[in-house]
Amino acid sequence: MNQTLVDAVAALPRGDARGLRFVSTHGDEHYYPYEALEREARNHAKKLVALGLNKGDRIALVVLDPEAFILSFLGASFAGLVPVPIFPRGSLNFRTRTRYAETVSHIVRSAGARMLLTSNSTRETIEDVLAVDTGLERIVTIEALLDGEPPACDLPTLHPDDLCFLQYTSGSTSLPKGVMVTHRNLVANATAFLGPRGIDLREQDVYVSWLPLHHDMGLISVLGALICDLPCVLLATEAFVRRPGLWMEAITKYRGTISFAPNFAYALAARRSRDQDLEGLDLRRLRVAGCGAEPINAQALRQFCARFEPAGFRAEALLPCYGMAEATLAITFHDHGQPLVTDVVYAAALGLGRAIPAARDNGLRTIELVGCGHCFPGHELRIVDESGRALPERCVGEIVTRGPSITVGYYGQADASADAYRDGWLQTGDLGYLAGDQLYICGRSKDLIVIHGSNLYPQDIEWAVAELPSVQSRGVIAFSVMRDGDETLVVCAEGKPAEATALRRAIAQKVAECAGLQVGHVAIVQAGSLPRTSSGKVQRRRTKAQFEAGELEEHS
Repeated sequence: MNQTLVDAVAALPRGDARGLRFVSTHGDEHYYPYEALEREARNHAKKLVALGLNKGDRIALVVLDPEAFILSFLGASFAGLVPVPIFPRGSLNFRTRTRYAETVSHIVRSAGARMLLTSNSTRETIEDVLAVDTGLERIVTIEALLDGEPPACDLPTLHPDDLCFLQYTSGSTSLPKGVMVTHRNLVANATAFLGPRGIDLREQDVYVSWLPLHHDMGLISVLGALICDLPCVLLATEAFVRRPGLWMEAITKYRGTISFAPNFAYALAARRSRDQDLEGLDLRRLRVAGCGAEPINAQALRQFCARFEPAGFRAEALLPCYGMAEATLAITFHDHGQPLVTDVVYAAALGLGRAIPAARDNGLRTIELVGCGHCFPGHELRIVDESGRALPERCVGEIVTRGPSITVGYYGQADASADAYRDGWLQTGDLGYLAGDQLYICGRSKDLIVIHGSNLYPQDIEWAVAELPSVQSRGVIAFSVMRDGDETLVVCAEGKPAEATALRRAIAQKVAECAGLQVGHVAIVQAGSLPRTSSGKVQRRRTKAQFEAGELEEHS
């Protein structure tokens, strides 16, 4: 069995039949059979070694183009370097520039990166935002790196416990931390989620993805494909953002059988699709449509199924999953090929820590949660209380897990590592419960809203408010603040200035209907102005801090 990413790439089959295909924003295609991919990776590696970089050195990658990113990442890996992917940002206004500068400088500094690799198109932006005290020795463009022939040099030998890369967390709750992923972690997780108790990889499978490669879901799904010999078609992320229908078109064109995306992408694809867009689509081969990386909304998945069923999509292809960077990527998978499993429970009881199945039509408020399956062979998962004691089924507690996929901690942050990794168990910080063979995710423990003694999960309020037609997609955040000694609910939503007054009333009414609560304050702000991570997740705690500091620019 291959024990490192480099071993796996070198062992891939030769010939032209299998490899990676990159499709640009303009539709241009570059195809790399595995042998050509390895050759290019080795050439990149030799160029990096020639710059004086040594095994174990960290190299920041700020590269937007998927083809250039993958070749640079693999080149760094073959050179024994530790890649540090960073989100490449284009146009910046004052607010986003400040935040981006803070994030990039923090990552480069905390990783101790010696070099930053970017492209000609983004170098000016990087030089503009990068702080002077990062310790970075040089910024090199890919164009300059590849100028000329690679020198003759020996590449280092890698071992399973060598660091493969640093995956910086999304920073939705704090400044991002660098998760240390070893080659052993990567191989273990890839072989688990692509193995018989995961996707159950088949010879004819083709993976189609538009996911950003700086994010763990996008990156590790591709690295896992290389480890397990799964041919890939990689689309540019911005192409999907501009035209979501491109996703299903690519699955049809390239005979895709596997694809993954966050919940929002399924909702967006269904909402943006018109009847005429279904013409020519053929989704019958798509046997795995994975969904993870953010809370999963059962209604959004049902709407996607209904929209694309005429094109041959089967509901059994949906595969909800749960994971996080600290576990390399995947922690649990739904059984592939099986119907979606959900659990409808009483909202009030769930807020008190009990998941009680709801009877039908009794008038009490309920919540529907999506089952995210079970953990992989060789891995364990428990639900524990605040003292670390295991809880029985249908009791809400913190999710903890252990196994070979669990990473070794945060780079350069011993205290944070000790807090999150205890006696081999990863403390995820997520709340959930077990019922039957399914894990159900309730939310982040630190994001709980506690009002009148009841616990509320903010995403339930956010999903309900997002159903209002005047609210911008993914533009809702709910949290509580102290006012006159009491916890008060605040809802922030992105909307148009002309609709602000009516939208405040509609949101207050919607929250009263779905949660039985009075909203203390509704803030309507400009579209795109709520703080987000590089992967597009809303930042509740940062928004709350801005609200409490009076820094949110609300429509009157």
